[in-house]
Amino acid sequence: MRVIGGRARGRKLKRVPGDTTRPIMDRVKESLFNILAQDVPGSRWLDLFAGTGQVGIEALSRGAAEVVFVDKVRPAIQTIHSNLQATGLTAVSVVVQADAFTYLRQGNFAPFDLIYVAPPQYMGLWLEVLAIVDERPSAFLTTQGIVVVQIDPKEYQDLDLVNLVCFDQRVYGNTQLLFYELG
Repeated sequence: MRVIGGRARGRKLKRVPGDTTRPIMDRVKESLFNILAQDVPGSRWLDLFAGTGQVGIEALSRGAAEVVFVDKVRPAIQTIHSNLQATGLTAVSVVVQADAFTYLRQGNFAPFDLIYVAPPQYMGLWLEVLAIVDERPSAFLTTQGIVVVQIDPKEYQDLDLVNLVCFDQRVYGNTQLLFYELG
């Protein structure tokens, strides 16, 4: 696992001990950042269920202004801190140990340009996140903000959303990326 682009390119990243996280494959991460390329520099991200922090770290490496990493698991938080130090990106990041839903409901933050959601599989957590964001999108997203969800394709289901619209989806083997914007 490594940073594949930007100023920290080539730096190795640590994994969270155990098997509780599912890091994104490099080819999926590369495709994601090819899709988002021009939107990354200067943007502000929220990395929910951050795990190793590799997606947010990739964004910072490619010029994102700030990433807020949220995970409730202590080993994940320690891994994110370690990976940020190894890449020299600590100064432009905020690491929060909290339940993702508690963090979203507290709402003590400015809106984000991108919210990345990669929860544990097969628990429907991505559906809950989208429901919360859809209810009050201006509290979470800038006017051009997007939500990107990473799930297993078997988890996908159509949603009845009011404010968010799925404008793109891509499948890479056992990983599906869903892209939502304000409708």
